[in-house]
Amino acid sequence: MMVMEKILLFHLLSLALLGAVVEATWSDDRLIKISQLKMFVDELPDMPKILGFDVVNGVPVSKSLQIGMFSKKWKFHRDLPPTRVFAYGTSNNTATVPGPTIEALYGVDTYVTWRNYLPSKHILPWDRTIPTAIPATKKGVPTVVHLHGGIDEPQSDGNANSWFTRGFRERGPTWTQKKYHYYNIQQPGNMWYHDHAMGLTRVNLLAGLIGAYIIRHPDIESPLGLPHGKEFDRPLIVFDRSFWQPEYFGDAIIVNGKAWPRLTVRRRKYRFRIINASNARFFEFFFTNGLRFIHVGSDSSYNKRPVMIKKILLAPSEIVDVIVDFSESKSDSAILANGAAYPYPSGDPVNKFNGNVMKFIIKRQREVDTSRVPKRLIKYPSPDLSNAAATRYIAMYEYTSPTDEPTHLFLNGKPYEDPATETPKEGTSEIWNIWNVINLTADNHPLHIHLGLFVVLEQRKLVDVEKFKECMLKINNAVKCQISKYARGNITAVPAHEQGWKNVFKMTPGYVTKILVRFAYIHSNASYPFDASATWLRILDHEDNAMMRPLKFIK
Repeated sequence: MMVMEKILLFHLLSLALLGAVVEATWSDDRLIKISQLKMFVDELPDMPKILGFDVVNGVPVSKSLQIGMFSKKWKFHRDLPPTRVFAYGTSNNTATVPGPTIEALYGVDTYVTWRNYLPSKHILPWDRTIPTAIPATKKGVPTVVHLHGGIDEPQSDGNANSWFTRGFRERGPTWTQKKYHYYNIQQPGNMWYHDHAMGLTRVNLLAGLIGAYIIRHPDIESPLGLPHGKEFDRPLIVFDRSFWQPEYFGDAIIVNGKAWPRLTVRRRKYRFRIINASNARFFEFFFTNGLRFIHVGSDSSYNKRPVMIKKILLAPSEIVDVIVDFSESKSDSAILANGAAYPYPSGDPVNKFNGNVMKFIIKRQREVDTSRVPKRLIKYPSPDLSNAAATRYIAMYEYTSPTDEPTHLFLNGKPYEDPATETPKEGTSEIWNIWNVINLTADNHPLHIHLGLFVVLEQRKLVDVEKFKECMLKINNAVKCQISKYARGNITAVPAHEQGWKNVFKMTPGYVTKILVRFAYIHSNASYPFDASATWLRILDHEDNAMMRPLKFIK
């Protein structure tokens, strides 16, 4: 029997923004404290846009892009000195934090050569005790770009060991090619790209290597009538930073590269594609004046129908697609606020700094708004439980130091380097899989999957969890530990706006979350047009500690 390894990695979603250190504030006598900064003084930037296609004689055709990674200065706030950052862009002058938004067209290939122009040494310290991409010459900053939510060939997926330094002078063990190929034949939706070099993800993202990527499908999306155009359809990349010491949670909330920005809006509907690019901070978004969100999409896919909600809980790396109708506002301003504890869900409450995100200044004059939100959006196939060929158990374990500080978190009790323990058969028989994700840690950990989407079926609380955990730590086998005996607590309903197809979901501590995973295009039922023999899926939270597990497909 031919065996083909299809490596699918699990990570813990915590995509790595520890807190920013302003270059001018390293010395104690020049510290800038968060209380010295005034909120809502900077205009919200609209990040540069790059089209991932050309138009020749009226016909869209594939396009090759050259996007670099540069070291430059960036102002996060009006009253802060410029900060040394790493930034994506087509040149040093045009590079931004976040990077340019790449807009691709469904069915038209986009090719990107990601070029590393970074200096020989990193601008931030990094942890040398974990597995890390280190060039043989000890010179250069290793980088590799992963398109989060993209369904693309393994060679273009940004494997952590496919890193490269400036000018491709040194390359990681799985590096294969300079030019990445993005097929853009998955469902229309939102993604984001970020660095993913082994052991350096946190510091590289902290330095600024993040950006948005959108696949548009006009034939399907235009009839929906949602707000569109540069003014009314905006990506918002949100993350936390600290400007006076490198902290795990930053107190300043950054949106599109500015701390607590402001945006003047008309009294009409706007569309916001919100990406949580924080390291570990969850956001619970709400409007202080009572405005509501119309939720139209999660991660990289649309909802079946819109859902009206007052609050949105967004995990690290999760994306939400919402419509906000400012004509419904009874006031001339609205603050987008945050109510999520940190760490979530049982950590410290928010304060006046990390509890504010940005301010909308609403014009008084009313105007005609031709956009709409239809009763139905895009319907994809419903979960097909009858075709699920396998049921698998994925357990999250957290390990601590003698002082009870968390040191690492393993999946199924094994590090990434250990041989794969899950070996499903390749082919249609296992396009559908049921996974039971058991969170035995104290924190909520978002699950992210590469090359597949999933639907959350159930969230069930574990009873007598410490006894079950004791057994699992000894033998690491959910079936032999009689999971059915413990997975009989209360069921927490999946929120209406998260019942569709996802690539990120929040795994509640002390719960078993059952998901149905699909490894095929959800909109066409077609198989992938590439060999996925080296691709991977992941759960991220402390990614730089190699919190990943391989999953091998056998052919």
